[in-house]
Amino acid sequence: MSFDGLLTRAMTNELADILIGGRINKIHQPYQNEMIIVIRANGKNHKLIISAHPSYARIQLTNEQHENPQEPSMFCMLLRKHLEGYFIENIYQAGLDRVMIIEIKGRNEIGDISYKQLFVEIMGRHSNIVLVDKEKNMIIDSIKHVPSFINSYRTILPGQEYVFPPKQDKTNPLHLTEDEIVRKLDFNSGKMDKQLVENFSGLSPLLAKEIVHRAGLANRTTIPKAMMDIMQDISTYNNCPTIIQTANKEAFYFIPITFLNGETKSFSTISEMLDRFYFGKAERDRVKQQGHDLERFIKNEREKNETKIVKLKATLTEAQESDRFQLYGELLTANLHLVKRGMSEIEVINYYDENASIVKIILDPRKTPSGNAQSYFSKYQKAKTALVIVQEQIEKAQEELKYFDNLLQQMESASPKDIEEIRMELAEEGYIRLKQKRGTKAKVQKITLETYTASDGTEILVGKNNKQNDYLTNKVAAKDEIWLHTKDIPGSHVVIRSKNPSAETIVEAANLAAYYSKAKESSSVPVDYTKVRFVKKPNGAKPGFVIYEQQQTVYVTPDADKVLEMKK
Repeated sequence: MSFDGLLTRAMTNELADILIGGRINKIHQPYQNEMIIVIRANGKNHKLIISAHPSYARIQLTNEQHENPQEPSMFCMLLRKHLEGYFIENIYQAGLDRVMIIEIKGRNEIGDISYKQLFVEIMGRHSNIVLVDKEKNMIIDSIKHVPSFINSYRTILPGQEYVFPPKQDKTNPLHLTEDEIVRKLDFNSGKMDKQLVENFSGLSPLLAKEIVHRAGLANRTTIPKAMMDIMQDISTYNNCPTIIQTANKEAFYFIPITFLNGETKSFSTISEMLDRFYFGKAERDRVKQQGHDLERFIKNEREKNETKIVKLKATLTEAQESDRFQLYGELLTANLHLVKRGMSEIEVINYYDENASIVKIILDPRKTPSGNAQSYFSKYQKAKTALVIVQEQIEKAQEELKYFDNLLQQMESASPKDIEEIRMELAEEGYIRLKQKRGTKAKVQKITLETYTASDGTEILVGKNNKQNDYLTNKVAAKDEIWLHTKDIPGSHVVIRSKNPSAETIVEAANLAAYYSKAKESSSVPVDYTKVRFVKKPNGAKPGFVIYEQQQTVYVTPDADKVLEMKK
């Protein structure tokens, strides 16, 4: 992972500069493995996110907004009890390991001075957040419990002694000479990047590959020199946090990575870089876990409607033969004298055809001549009725298909809160039943909208699901404000809170509409905009569905950086 020991060192320095001496004001646990600690330092509130997520473990300052649960977890309440009102005395790293220690001092409930330590272990799926009584070196609690039968070396449970993760026999690379580097490597074995990771602490495979790349032809002279040049920048905190977007993936590091070919974007701090890198990623993972059953249901319903449309179209093809059934009935009636009971077919002249062609008519041997004629007239009436009914059913199924396509798009950009609103909508529409505990009433959820700010300060609102879209367009927006939506593409309703927005604001709002649409990964996305007064919801229409007129169209390419900037 990119969050290696050297990046941990740089992040430790970044946080220490800002947070030491700060007071812990609030603690929240918005998600199972993540804590938000609000710290007042240097006259400002800073939000510190600490994540023990198996894929997105990290510690950083953040500007992202997080929804807090109505009831805090036990671990969150324990941290509040032990840390709120306390001051941060020190922040340091354990060697070059991915372990950061936050030293905290305050007065306990009886007024005595108390010292606590918050150990942040950033180690992939083994990541953890551990609160320790410093004087006793005793674990008070942790966000993840690790009993002895899982890890015999170190038990992470309340009341146990805190033991550091096992040390690896590696050398600190920051203050080595070229000769010392040479002695650690076997230049005859190859795989220099793996050797660097195995022998030197704090190095990720990403940084090891960068060292080898900068060395060019890897040998005893080039590898040590390239490594020392990089370590010189790292040791003096000559940081340049950068995200590299390649064709296959995104990577980040706190110094430039030159071996990856792709678009790069630099940031002023590591925290800003991580905010951008993890923008939406961790949220998507949480949504996937929380809304997995919902997404599967929507996909199944969509597939059902696709299959239904295929079958209905086959039925429609049969129904379109109604004219042929009418013709057979009339020709049989005109030729009843030629038809005998027990016949299975008959050939007659089609007197409707100017060429007097011969028509073969299949008969039911069990029926009388007139009975066969009446059978075709009956088929004609059924087919004629089916034409209308089947066409209506096809249109209804196509509407359902669009509806579920729209829901799938909303699932892609949904937050955990949005998921629950989509679930509620499906229940209200009669697709699912919500489980409700006995004796409890369903709580009416207050609808909140995503708020963004244009370059000129104009407020822009975005609905991320149908409930929000209906609320935004029909309840919140004023008639002369500007409404936007991707043209013929499932997406969000967007409203500019202005009657006469600038051209730049319209483009920025269109970027939001394109970003929160099915065309998020496309370029030159058409976005329609018009006044809210020209947007109407037809009677009986599905949630979120509207028709509009007097629109103009602007073309934009969705830009996640711009979305994040407008969110701040």
